[in-house]
Amino acid sequence: MKTDVFLQLYNTKTFNAATNFKARQMSQEFRSHTQVNQALEAKQEDKALREQTDAFEAFFVKQILDLSLKTQNALFGKDASDEIYTSMYNDTMSKALSGGLGFSKLLYDFLKERG
Repeated sequence: MKTDVFLQLYNTKTFNAATNFKARQMSQEFRSHTQVNQALEAKQEDKALREQTDAFEAFFVKQILDLSLKTQNALFGKDASDEIYTSMYNDTMSKALSGGLGFSKLLYDFLKERG
């Protein structure tokens, strides 16, 4: 009778120890997965923020190009499509220049600090 009680007690303690070990292991894995997911989300948010600040800088540069090239001679001659080609040219130039002037980085750093 004593050995049965002892075996039950031993089996219960062993089961509890194994269960506690498994629970700790699962908790560590969950924390690890959570940290990885948080890092991925932060990376995606950073990428999206960078894209938006570059887009804002491109918009800013396009406005400057539109104003500065308005008074000069037409780039593509005088015809019905002059405004369309000039707008497309300014848009392409603004996208090419965005991210390189420093305004986008300044805005990104400011928003990153505040967020």
